[in-house]
Amino acid sequence: MSTQRLTQLLTQTVEALSEKQSLKGLFHQHRDGYPLPSGKALEDIIELSRAILFPGYYGKSTINIETIKYHIGVNMERLHKLLTDQILAGLCFADCEKEDCLKTHLELTNRAEELAADVIEKLPMIRRILATDVVAAYNGDPAADNCAEVISCYPVIKALTNYRIAHVLYELGVPLIPRMMTEMAHSETGIDIHPGAKIGNYFTIDHGTGVVIGATCIIGNNVKLYQGVTLGAKSFPLDKNGNPIKGIPRHPILEDDVIVYANATILGRVTIGKGATVGANTWVMRDMKPNSKKYKKDKDNLDIEFNNGTGI
Repeated sequence: MSTQRLTQLLTQTVEALSEKQSLKGLFHQHRDGYPLPSGKALEDIIELSRAILFPGYYGKSTINIETIKYHIGVNMERLHKLLTDQILAGLCFADCEKEDCLKTHLELTNRAEELAADVIEKLPMIRRILATDVVAAYNGDPAADNCAEVISCYPVIKALTNYRIAHVLYELGVPLIPRMMTEMAHSETGIDIHPGAKIGNYFTIDHGTGVVIGATCIIGNNVKLYQGVTLGAKSFPLDKNGNPIKGIPRHPILEDDVIVYANATILGRVTIGKGATVGANTWVMRDMKPNSKKYKKDKDNLDIEFNNGTGI
């Protein structure tokens, strides 16, 4: 290819990629000093958070009980700075998405510092909940030799650490960052939990790969899922302009002590009652009563539903 032809080709391609219509919905207009959140910085935040929540398992392996306060203190200072910077980036992003940027950079910075402090304050609570998740994973898996193996190896703990931090950020109204954090866990573990989902204590996912938990899910205490489970929505209601209506409850509610086996799919705002069991490869699109069971019968591939041991 001649130099002239190459120059012409590059010029035409640049023109096409810079055309306003082709950029519609795909271009974010930055203001000076208002960068997008950084994926690398969020990875550092997750790494630091795991080291604080599970000292000795993540971060420096030389930590001991005499030095633990020092290590956590050093990590905490860095975590607060990183959180402030990334929350600020998220707030700036959301502000810039509006037609008029309504807040000054100083106002957004002060708000970011407050929100970062709120997250830091909730870390002891997050650790207490994660401790119950570790116990649930250990008690629910005969192959687990000890809790140390669960913390070090099990993808559910990594995914739940991201999720539980992201959920706090989501509840505080921080834009963009919570979803980025849970998508990082999704890439790492194959477990997709929306930060808006509400999940109780002693929650576990065996194996984990392919699990999807939607934004408006409510999951009680002592719930166990297996790989491939989908807690999703049915078709979305549309507004008068044909656009999906946002923010309405559209995902399942799982009450306490529910077990959902591999590759089961539960769709819509249905309630799976306390102590119910959903068998592998089944579809559920209506409520299940407490202590009821639903499973797929191998012989004729029918879904069979039981209520307190009696087929219905």
